[in-house]
Amino acid sequence: MADLFSHQQPSQQEIAPGFTLLKGLVNGAEFTPLIQHIIKLAPVRHMMTPMGHASKVAMSNCGPMGWVSDQQGYRYSPCDPITQLPWPNLPKPFSKLAQRAAKLVGINDFTPDACLINHCEIGVGMGKHQDIEEADFRWPIVSVSLGLSAIFQVSGAKRTGNNINILLEDGDVLVIHGQARRFYHGIRALKVDPLQPTLAHRYNLTLRKAT
Repeated sequence: MADLFSHQQPSQQEIAPGFTLLKGLVNGAEFTPLIQHIIKLAPVRHMMTPMGHASKVAMSNCGPMGWVSDQQGYRYSPCDPITQLPWPNLPKPFSKLAQRAAKLVGINDFTPDACLINHCEIGVGMGKHQDIEEADFRWPIVSVSLGLSAIFQVSGAKRTGNNINILLEDGDVLVIHGQARRFYHGIRALKVDPLQPTLAHRYNLTLRKAT
């Protein structure tokens, strides 16, 4: 298998306490076939929210646990609620990436057991939210950006706080750790890239330890 990581040493940027950006850590073109295989087994879908409407972003999962949403709330489940089958296996390159990224910020022994796959198209973003369904907030979330660039917005402990904007480009990895694990964050609506006019979507992988 080809090397799925960039051959260059990534640029490591501390955007704010708990937000470490690793520029160009992933070879996005090599990750895409793995994602496509997963979503053939567990297609992306617009999950129902507790408020009773469909999510704007289409989602799927891989790994022992998968993040799900419906009118009963947000939670992790070992099975795809559509097929009632276990989620597709978590590819080893995904786990290795998450462990490498965590080590770069000083966190050892991170073993993700869930990977949420978000598929976002032009004009679509994700509202401010917290990731708080995990059992232990000592572990980071490793967020991988593939495809169109996006503006990741962080507002801190309150949804209405002042935003920090982080540009996430193809192959970037953002590690969310420490005090930032409970911060509100979201994605601004995606825009067309004039240099790549045929590129119409973004995949985002968030590798987590759910249990």
